[in-house]
Amino acid sequence: MAKIYGDRKSGNCYKLELLCELLKLDYQWQDVDILAGESQKPEFLAKNPNGKIPLYVDEDGWCLSESNAILNYLATGSDFLPRDGKSLAKVQQWQFFEQYSHEPYIAVARYINLYLGLPDERREEYVSKHQGCYKALSVMEQQLAKTPFLVGQHCTVADISLYAYSHVAEQGGFDLSNYPNITTWFKRIESLEGYVEMKS
Repeated sequence: MAKIYGDRKSGNCYKLELLCELLKLDYQWQDVDILAGESQKPEFLAKNPNGKIPLYVDEDGWCLSESNAILNYLATGSDFLPRDGKSLAKVQQWQFFEQYSHEPYIAVARYINLYLGLPDERREEYVSKHQGCYKALSVMEQQLAKTPFLVGQHCTVADISLYAYSHVAEQGGFDLSNYPNITTWFKRIESLEGYVEMKS
């Protein structure tokens, strides 16, 4: 059986758990405590030299890292990953947006607050992340005013990628009250058959 190494409170790891449940895929979850340094131990680094989670290992021992790469691999052949070139490119556009314009702000602020307890020495960094996050949310809000999901009428891995951290943005100190299209989009995703909540 395939195994996913991850932290259930991490949005990047939750993406995979959510997709696996939506697709009813069989997998085994292996908790990794990053604060205890478990992702830096030799046995983990042998599988992923970058020392980060999530990590996917199939039944043959083949390893794949980077959350969106794993997400797209698992979604191949399903309705969550479009087959036509233009729609697939749009999905990837949103996934690159998530990693470069969204996650570095919202996920880092959430980590500083939720995992570290907002220590004084990182408060300035925490505050600095808010402008970038609100810019990213505004881009999403504009798209979701036009279409029910980020790439048209159906949920794709683009939505899963961005939902993971967006729906827990308040844990990073972000106010979503000015983003009605995003909050309605949350409900659309949460109504999908097989949906599971992020573990706390």
